[in-house]
Amino acid sequence: MRSTSGSLRRTTELSVFSALITVLAVLGNFVRFGPFPITLALAPIVIGAALNGPRAGAFLGGVFGVVTLLIGLLGWDGGSVMLLFGASPVVLVVMCIGKGVLAGFLAGLVYRGIEKKSALTAVILAGIICPVANTGTFLLTMLLVYRELLAQWAGGSDVLTYALFGLTGINFLVELGVNMVLSSGITTIIRYRKKGAI
Repeated sequence: MRSTSGSLRRTTELSVFSALITVLAVLGNFVRFGPFPITLALAPIVIGAALNGPRAGAFLGGVFGVVTLLIGLLGWDGGSVMLLFGASPVVLVVMCIGKGVLAGFLAGLVYRGIEKKSALTAVILAGIICPVANTGTFLLTMLLVYRELLAQWAGGSDVLTYALFGLTGINFLVELGVNMVLSSGITTIIRYRKKGAI
């Protein structure tokens, strides 16, 4: 009975986090600095990964990736995703979903590896690794596969400099900042959940 209750709780939590990720991904689409929107949906991925482990983090990251892809294919992102789709649709799908899965999985792995020493440190490091993996995978894909398109966007400036500072720099810092600000709140949520208070 206890494992059934735990399984139901986990399924419920993943459903709630998936819905929250979807809402935040859509809302975050309206906050942008450059061609791509700010990712507000990373905090629920970190919380879900901390509560339920790396596989749950990977699942939630996958939800985020699918939602991000759909938002782009619907044109809600201003057309950037459709440009990438036109250049290489398979790579775009793999990148969108893969970067979310990797970010969630690594966040869960980092949290699980450190939580017994310090829950706050575990959340902070998971909150750092999540946007680093997400943005890093995006940048690496852009530089390796979409370099020609990236060079066009750079408009004659150095492609690497543009990618790091023009394309993702402010977005990454905002995403990282949001996760850092939410770290203490995330720690509180995790503590109450583990005590069975929520």
